[in-house]
Amino acid sequence: MRIGFVTQWYPPEPAFVSGELARELAARGHDVRVLTTFPNYPGGRIYPGYRQRWNDRGGEGGLTVRRVPVYPSHDSSTVGRVTNFLSFAATSSLAAMRYLHDVDAVYVYHPPATAFAAAALTRLLRRTPIVLHVQDMWPESVTASEMSPAGRVGQVVDRTLAATMRGLYRGAAAIAVIAPSMAELVVARGADPGKVRVVLNWTDERLFRPTPVLETARAALGHRGRCTVMFAGNIGPFQRIETAIRAAATVADRVDLVLVGSGTEEEYARRLAADLGADNIRFLGRRAPEQMAELYAAADYQLVCLRDLPGLRGTVPSKLQAAFACGSPVIVSAGGDAARLVESTRVGLTCPPEDPVALAARFAEAAVLSPATRAELGRRAREVYLERMSLRVGADQIEDMLTKTAVLGIA
Repeated sequence: MRIGFVTQWYPPEPAFVSGELARELAARGHDVRVLTTFPNYPGGRIYPGYRQRWNDRGGEGGLTVRRVPVYPSHDSSTVGRVTNFLSFAATSSLAAMRYLHDVDAVYVYHPPATAFAAAALTRLLRRTPIVLHVQDMWPESVTASEMSPAGRVGQVVDRTLAATMRGLYRGAAAIAVIAPSMAELVVARGADPGKVRVVLNWTDERLFRPTPVLETARAALGHRGRCTVMFAGNIGPFQRIETAIRAAATVADRVDLVLVGSGTEEEYARRLAADLGADNIRFLGRRAPEQMAELYAAADYQLVCLRDLPGLRGTVPSKLQAAFACGSPVIVSAGGDAARLVESTRVGLTCPPEDPVALAARFAEAAVLSPATRAELGRRAREVYLERMSLRVGADQIEDMLTKTAVLGIA
């Protein structure tokens, strides 16, 4: 099958979902044609070694990657981010007319919603069916971020994006979503229930896997022989890491909290930890992806922390898949599907989001669990990943959706 693959985010950017899926489909014998842009996320600058030009192609075997120019921007500027999204919509649509002219189906990775433009054009010109892979609920993910303007302008943006998403849902022949509650939201907003399938995300399995506990990794975490909880990932507005810092400060005599990563809220988090006098909280900054599995193994638990927002209740954050793949027990301060998944599979502890008192209680509970109990939680986590979240399982489902839409000719 000839598969068009439209995504604004693609390796060498940290875009393992799109990158791993494209490679896996090509390995299964499909002709996969990726249409993307030049790597510039998360810094907003084109990566070293890349130069923007119109007809940039690469790849091998059944995988071809064409990159089109874009206005690079990933800062807090609304104008910059909107221009970034719209520029990809324009250049990818122009390229798609020839590059994707004879594909059997088009896969679209969302967000941003503007990535749908190239696929919509192929649908209009050649009735090519589209499989939309929804990773984030818009407009919530935009209006709750620093990108969204305030006041009446913000209300107009919200209504415009909501209408745009309804159009995308109607235009797709099939829709993959990453959590059960997200499926309910998509259907509530106009998608045909028969088109929607829950496909749990996978992680980069070359990086995230069970590894032995190394003393060098324990030293890197500052492990001092007591319960160590690690938060890995973006420290931004959706994580509300303040909750974890206040909780950890409450149990400073029993639990260490180590934050690995960076983001727009990092400086505030550091100031808060200092103001609270919490010497059990350490900030490691960004670490190379190749180091992460060893750090996961050296910690006792992985922490998932999210704000209490409707759009976030219908998501399973990528750090949860990474923890499961590494066989790590988890502590989840979140609502909705992330918490329900952990509770139903019995792989860790949960509490309501944005509740420092409840999270402190979970930290204290985690500290007294026996090593044998922690090992069993980790074993189950790895088992759940292989059975429900792995690349193989996810690619099976996406491949089935693409095949059915292409065979049936549903545009």
